Amino acid sequence: MKAVIMAGGEGTRLRPLTSNQPKPMMPIANRPMMEHIVRLLADHGIDQIVVTLAFLANQIRTYFGDGSELGVEMRYATEDTPLGTAGSVRNAADELDDTFLVISGDVLTDVDLTGLIKAHRDSGALGTIALKRVDDPVEFGIVITGEDGHVERFLEKPTWGQVFSDTINTGIYVLEPEIFDYIPPNENVDFSSDVFPAALADGKSLFGHVIDGYWEDVGTLDAYLQAHHDILDGMVAVEIDGFTMRENVWLGEGADVDPDATIEGPVVIGPNCRIESGAYVGQHTVLGGDVVVKHDAQVVRSVVHEHTYIGSSARVRGAVVGRACDLRSHSTIEPGAVLGNECFVGEHAVVTSDVKVYPFKSIDAGAVITSSIVWATKGARTLFGRRGASGIANVDITAEVATRLAQAYGTSLKKGAVVTTSRDTSRAARALKRSIIGGLNLAGVNVEDVELATVPLTRYQVRNSQNAGGITVRLVSGDSDRVEIRFFDSNGRDITEGTQRKIERLLAREDFRRAFAGDIGDIVFPPRALEFYTAALEDCVDAERLHNRAFKVVLDYSFGAASLALPAVLAKIGADVLAVNPFAATRPSELGLHDRAGRVARIGMLVRSSGSDLGMVIDPAGETATLVDGTGRALDEHQTLHAILTLLVRARPGIRVALPVSASRVAERIVLDGGATLSWTKTSDGSIMEVASRRDVDVAANADGSFVWPEFLPAFDATATFVNLLDLLAETGTSLAEVVDTLPPVFTASRTVPVEWSRKGAVMREMVERTKGREVTLVDGVKIDHGESWALVLPDPDDAVVHVLAEGDSLPTAETLADEYARRISNL
Repeated sequence: MKAVIMAGGEGTRLRPLTSNQPKPMMPIANRPMMEHIVRLLADHGIDQIVVTLAFLANQIRTYFGDGSELGVEMRYATEDTPLGTAGSVRNAADELDDTFLVISGDVLTDVDLTGLIKAHRDSGALGTIALKRVDDPVEFGIVITGEDGHVERFLEKPTWGQVFSDTINTGIYVLEPEIFDYIPPNENVDFSSDVFPAALADGKSLFGHVIDGYWEDVGTLDAYLQAHHDILDGMVAVEIDGFTMRENVWLGEGADVDPDATIEGPVVIGPNCRIESGAYVGQHTVLGGDVVVKHDAQVVRSVVHEHTYIGSSARVRGAVVGRACDLRSHSTIEPGAVLGNECFVGEHAVVTSDVKVYPFKSIDAGAVITSSIVWATKGARTLFGRRGASGIANVDITAEVATRLAQAYGTSLKKGAVVTTSRDTSRAARALKRSIIGGLNLAGVNVEDVELATVPLTRYQVRNSQNAGGITVRLVSGDSDRVEIRFFDSNGRDITEGTQRKIERLLAREDFRRAFAGDIGDIVFPPRALEFYTAALEDCVDAERLHNRAFKVVLDYSFGAASLALPAVLAKIGADVLAVNPFAATRPSELGLHDRAGRVARIGMLVRSSGSDLGMVIDPAGETATLVDGTGRALDEHQTLHAILTLLVRARPGIRVALPVSASRVAERIVLDGGATLSWTKTSDGSIMEVASRRDVDVAANADGSFVWPEFLPAFDATATFVNLLDLLAETGTSLAEVVDTLPPVFTASRTVPVEWSRKGAVMREMVERTKGREVTLVDGVKIDHGESWALVLPDPDDAVVHVLAEGDSLPTAETLADEYARRISNL
């Protein structure tokens, strides 16, 4: 007799384990599910098999081949479009010219197929259906038979109100070729809902045979774990590879178990596994081939697929871990969690109960993952990075994520508080901002939506309206696929790390405030936000002096929201403007913004050809910009910083300046030699803005040439920087090109060294200890003085790396110094 194995299902309920492999290839007791079916058929003398394929068909073909290794002959029939259970068998009709058996390739069973075939032959029916009595029939198709066993009625997946039998259809059939008369070719047709009812209506006889033995539809993750438990408890007769180490402990060939490891059966340990001293492998655990369980790790009631690494002191309890995963030391996988293939879980990370992590995802060290990672690229150690929460639009940052983030932020504020929201020109930001507004309103927070606005304008609106905070959504600069959601406090500054942690805790627990219908927040659109912003900026400079100077400038607005704010300011100070890309566009990535160097060169050409005083390419967010002097020369970050500092100390003796410890020695000398006061800050934007908010600072700058003008707004603002630069040039009576010509060269070098999270603190401590005898600055990281040179060793707050920045009196000196400290860190 021939058999048909139906192996075309995708196994959607078993995802993420079936995300990149067909369900019949899911390992059960370290063999593909379908292999157990093939062996069962062979045991009952059925050695000619046709396999119907659809989803990831090549994986099944490649593994089984012609079936000779299992003592059978296998052929394949592939369906291009879904044809249903009967349609897929009809697709293999050319191979089936006599009585044949149909069975699914994704069940676990040891039923007596010989007895089923005999019952069919004795009945003389067109088809015989293997029936099984189960406790919960609502997930299956119910079959009603008469006293003589002949089928009277079918009912597919009934509700409990429709349950009048506990006898279900197992999907195992013995059929005569005449059944194809009821299966039209190339159509989606099912046996139980289409073919069998049609045959009954035509007076054909169908027989139901109640089977003994084990049968389990391994359709869910719970059923997958239960199937392994049943195998280990001896409830189903399947062959397990390896020899019996002791009662209920199977050991595969080449497995290495340390005598000091604890193995508590029933357990299956696959071939070439390594279980180290102090490890504990507990009851109802199945380890695939080449699994490594490091010392003091624990694996209990879990299924771990092949080639997986479980680090020292890691814990895996009641979970399923896919193929080739990497679980680092002290990580925890809690009951019900499932990891797809090739996932990475960092040190001390926790994947909580019932979380599903899809294949190829990376979870940061120390992260606590409380919701499934499906499309997201990684599970972050912390939600917030340097500039708020960011990720790939509609993948990492979905509408659901944005809403939950806003609910957590709104819950951290008082009910009835007001939050300012804004966005950039992109469609992604526009869609996600709507989700954010919804989340805030549902948490009982009101919203002032300034709609399309730069980051500085949003900050200004928060401060000017005395709101509780702000949120802006925009594309990440230079990456049109990623968005960032940035959160501001009541002063318009980035929220503190303490507030970030509070939001993360609320998000992890989903402890959101739920406003009643009458308390749901409102939305208003402030009508004069831009007018107030431009008026305040005009008050910070000498408008009359600028009118008299009548600057001629070239500006590239980068299709951003600055095109709405800056023209109004420049009009008030009498500047003559040649504008490039002067409008807001919803799809700026298609308009050439990725070629920033080309755009800067174009502005330089326009400055020269038009005889303008200077030019600027402004970032779409409105916080940073690239300057071009009157000769068409583009200024790098050092030249921008040093030129504006030079103008400041010339025009305003005694000014108080704040700079990050990463600023150059040239910047330090410009400030101090010019008679100004210098304060050192940390390198992060948030720290610089916090220092700028103090009364003892007149201006602050970052090492990248962006500035904070506290008199106007204690935050980075390219518009304010440009207007203040024009004011300084008018006050000193010089040109930007003349200032740049006087600047000394700067020679810097940088390196990045990978350092595990657990070693960062020790590395920094030892760096301090090894710099005795030299002057050391510990404002941010460790800055070591080398006379005319210096090196800064700075641990990254987001990634497992340490940065080295060095400055010297020549480029070789800076490179040598950076290499030296990078080598020291690597050695540590």
